[in-house]
Amino acid sequence: MTKEGRVEFEDFASTRYGSLLRTAYLLTQDRALAEDLVQATLAKCWLAWHRIEDPAAYVHRTMVNTYTAWWRRRWNAEYPTEELPQYAADGGETGADLRTDLGGALRRLPRRMRAVVVLRFYEDLSEAETADLLGCSVGTVKSQTSRALAKLRIDPAVLDQALERS
Repeated sequence: MTKEGRVEFEDFASTRYGSLLRTAYLLTQDRALAEDLVQATLAKCWLAWHRIEDPAAYVHRTMVNTYTAWWRRRWNAEYPTEELPQYAADGGETGADLRTDLGGALRRLPRRMRAVVVLRFYEDLSEAETADLLGCSVGTVKSQTSRALAKLRIDPAVLDQALERS
């Protein structure tokens, strides 16, 4: 790689790291895995940097593809625990509680639906851009979005929050 290419890559990585980490966290729902995903993505992009015409789109697509490859290889089941989580005694919900509830609801979505929701609503991509990144049709993005939103609407944590606010 040329010196200019190296400088360009370093500039891109340093300016976009926060955004990439946020997207990775929304996909993985785990800070450490999100950091690993960003690093793996940037490592893959480093090797192809001299060929990349649109870095932002290429890096996002590489991240989604890497994330997809990770969850295809791993068994992701629920693990039993003897200790149940503790809830606030006063029943008051804070902004952090709401984020946790939404994060939990997002985590309960199937991975493909989660990826569509993250790209469409957190990354603010269009249906066409999302379809391009995921390698599917716009119709698939529309149907996955519709199904994901329907599941989120009936998720107990989100439903409880909506009822408390009304």
